[in-house]
Amino acid sequence: MSVKAPICVETERLRLRKPTSADADAIFERYAADRMVARFLSWPRHRTADDSRTFLASSELEWEAAPAGPYLIESRVDGRLLGSTGLSFETPRTASTGFVLARDVWGQGYATEALTAIVSIATNLPIRQLFALCHADHRASARVLEKCGFALDMHLPKHAVFPNHESPGPQDCLRYTHWFL
Repeated sequence: MSVKAPICVETERLRLRKPTSADADAIFERYAADRMVARFLSWPRHRTADDSRTFLASSELEWEAAPAGPYLIESRVDGRLLGSTGLSFETPRTASTGFVLARDVWGQGYATEALTAIVSIATNLPIRQLFALCHADHRASARVLEKCGFALDMHLPKHAVFPNHESPGPQDCLRYTHWFL
């Protein structure tokens, strides 16, 4: 995989950039430790800033091994951390994506703007299939995926454990896919 994604991309209101080790405290404080934010995430919420540092170390490895990896989402106006998104490669032509935003910025269109940027980045890589999984009850995320050109292609009963969800055990997921031809 010789083609690399840019480490920083700007949209009208956002800056998506590769995380650095200096971001641990902000990630922990803004979204990764928040129970409500983490409810529909596939990874356990962070209990300490060390959990955020572990994420940052794995992020660096992803960026080294693949054309892209996690991006942090910041406000272009004031540089405030809003959340994260990114690309995770399964094969050279297949990647997954997702997004998480701090609770105080929900409902402001940032998820759609960030995911639109991720689709644009994917367009310039050898990706043919970009997919995202979301909890079957997470209608807001499903709507963002639909707005960004993803199509529901699979309902996956009892597919994944959401470690922060109030219901234990495997939960139903929806898989949305964006094809690049």
